Amino acid sequence: MKRKIPKKGADAITLYTRTYYSLLRTTNVVQIRSLEETYMGMQSSLHTASTKQKPDMSAFIYGSLRLPRCILETRLVILGQSQEVFQQRGYPDVESWQPVAAQARRRRMFFDGQGTLAAYIASISDIDDLVPILTAFQIEWNKMHDLIGLQAGLSERLQAWATTGAPDPALMEETRTILRLSPKDWQRLEQAWDVDFPRLLSHIAARRQRLTIRLLAGSYIAYRRATQQWWDRVRQYVPFDLSARPTYFVSSNTHSLVNMLTGFALRHEAELLAYLESGADPALYLEAQRIRQHEVPSNWANFLYYTQRKYLASPEGQTLREARRRYEIEHGIIRIPSQHTFDLEVQVIELARLNPDDVDPRLRDLPLDALRRSNAIILNIDYPLGFAAYHLLTRLAVNVGELRGAYIIGKAATLNGRIGDVLIPNTVYDEHSRNTYLFNNVFTAQDVAPYIVYGDVLDNQRAISVHGTFLQNRQYMEGFLDAGYTDVEMESGPYLSAFYEFVRPRRYPTNELVNLYTVPFEIGILHYASDTPMSKGKNLGAQSMSYFGMDPTYASTVAVLRRILGLETRK
Repeated sequence: MKRKIPKKGADAITLYTRTYYSLLRTTNVVQIRSLEETYMGMQSSLHTASTKQKPDMSAFIYGSLRLPRCILETRLVILGQSQEVFQQRGYPDVESWQPVAAQARRRRMFFDGQGTLAAYIASISDIDDLVPILTAFQIEWNKMHDLIGLQAGLSERLQAWATTGAPDPALMEETRTILRLSPKDWQRLEQAWDVDFPRLLSHIAARRQRLTIRLLAGSYIAYRRATQQWWDRVRQYVPFDLSARPTYFVSSNTHSLVNMLTGFALRHEAELLAYLESGADPALYLEAQRIRQHEVPSNWANFLYYTQRKYLASPEGQTLREARRRYEIEHGIIRIPSQHTFDLEVQVIELARLNPDDVDPRLRDLPLDALRRSNAIILNIDYPLGFAAYHLLTRLAVNVGELRGAYIIGKAATLNGRIGDVLIPNTVYDEHSRNTYLFNNVFTAQDVAPYIVYGDVLDNQRAISVHGTFLQNRQYMEGFLDAGYTDVEMESGPYLSAFYEFVRPRRYPTNELVNLYTVPFEIGILHYASDTPMSKGKNLGAQSMSYFGMDPTYASTVAVLRRILGLETRK
């Protein structure tokens, strides 16, 4: 019998999404302010104080981290699926504009320096992500603008501070007080904007925010064409026929699998520690000392992986970055960066070319010498956003060989756990298809628990794949929690819709109970909790997982790799 899906709180969310989709059908620009009323009526759980005069720093910081810094000068945001779409709609050279990026959202974007930001979108989920983020950002910006205007002369002094760059503690304290921010909120805002903090306050003081947005093409075919371009680039990079190789599909990130399979960071431990000892990151150096002195139980390899990531992003680490590129090629790992469409790296890993002596210690008890007889590959993609997962996996399905397993590692919000927990669902309700999917998740708590330090592992969970992070409210989430759903994310539903089409002669259904227990390949889904929306203000705008996010990520990665390598070495 199909479990009843909660409806309480959903009407306001539906009204908001229908409002912006109906407006975005126009060939003209849409004013974000025309969406504010229905947005505030939604009472998003990520923006609990949207209707209050006091600024909501969690919502503003959340949005800030998912927008490029040029948002300070942006007036118009244009959305398109491909270079051809931009060209056909009057923007022939967007990729000659300045490339820009957000700190906490992968999206290919370009800024023309004159107020227009171009963003590539991979699916409707990008619209469901960007529109609420821009709305929340503008609402909070204008709150702060109005408050600054109440204090005579404050705007001019903030603009002078941005010009001179000289810190003024008295001015900062006055501004904090006027904005009604706690010292902690002020510190979080300052950390989020870093060197651009004075410039942010100067822009907020100088003008009200009046963002506009334009969707250049919203057709299903345009998304499919963009996905085909992505796949064509993958095929160009790989020197063998992907359709002839057994494949293990993984959706995770661009660092954890290759770190554990190559051991590159472990081989360069001395250089990484020298980087920390140079004073580059005092807090991280202190953490290294605490781990080595057994004051904290963190895994040393996880720590080195995190340090390597920071080092390779620094000017000092560029030589090692090039060495890593050569090393990975020699060991059968091909990295394929995206181009012209969405920002999604692909990695192709030949199992037969891995060196058993180099892999992470947590994998060395497996009979890895048997991999030399394998012709299988791991195809890992940087986890996409929402419904893009469906487009990507259905394209992949018709182009690879035998699929032996599909494993998803991604972030989620937990309705009953803590940040850092790992959630293992076997039931997923998908808001896109309105299907409830039942499947055999090959992972249990025992597969992950031995490798996690800080969090708990919760299996037999029910997940809900939502349209967007802002498109939830407390009533809606409480309804799902009452129905036994505890895991909120965006990708597993679209992936399961694609898995359905692997084994059925038609497109995925809608509003049905779908049994996927009979699929001829393994399905494994692991989510690590990064938000707790039922706890007021607890989201990644309120705090960052930072280094400790490595713990559930790598515990999940160990489980996935042990599963793949175990299957392949038993053949």
